[in-house]
Amino acid sequence: MGVVLLSALFITFAAVVIMGVVRAGRREARAEKARLAREDLRRARRSLEAVWAMDDRGFEEYVAELCRRDGCTDVRRVGGPGDLGADVTGRLPDGRKIVVQCKRYARHRTVGSRDIQTFNGTARVEHGADVPLFVASCVFTKPARAFAARHHLALVDIDLLGFWSNGTALSSLLDLDIARSGTHRKLRADRD
Repeated sequence: MGVVLLSALFITFAAVVIMGVVRAGRREARAEKARLAREDLRRARRSLEAVWAMDDRGFEEYVAELCRRDGCTDVRRVGGPGDLGADVTGRLPDGRKIVVQCKRYARHRTVGSRDIQTFNGTARVEHGADVPLFVASCVFTKPARAFAARHHLALVDIDLLGFWSNGTALSSLLDLDIARSGTHRKLRADRD
């Protein structure tokens, strides 16, 4: 009887120790995954220093080149006075027409709901967009993101632009649920 009781205690003790080790391993894995995600984000933002240094036309050309890299065809930079919200147009690899509005703002700025509403009013009606895409070198406000989600506009903020620049395919970004992804918190202002 004593041997059975001792064996049961040993098995219980071993199970508790093993469960503790497994839980600790899971916590460490989650912490490492979060750390790696933060590091990826920092690396993506650092790679965008050149974006913040571009002028508006250069930023539009940069976005057009990213579209071409990801298999878009008939890509043209059409931005300028009187562009009615279209800075870049083209065709996605599946043939749908993409119309892109580009805003190269300082990192501490935000794109508000008004800009998104204006783009929504012209992208499909004036330009025949199947996929309206708004790309910004900063973040979108929470109301702007909510409006875009309701009206099926794709948004690429500075965080996603960093990943796009580093090789993430445009098609992956277009599939994101913008109402639930990303952030609307402003970045710190540039220091001169």
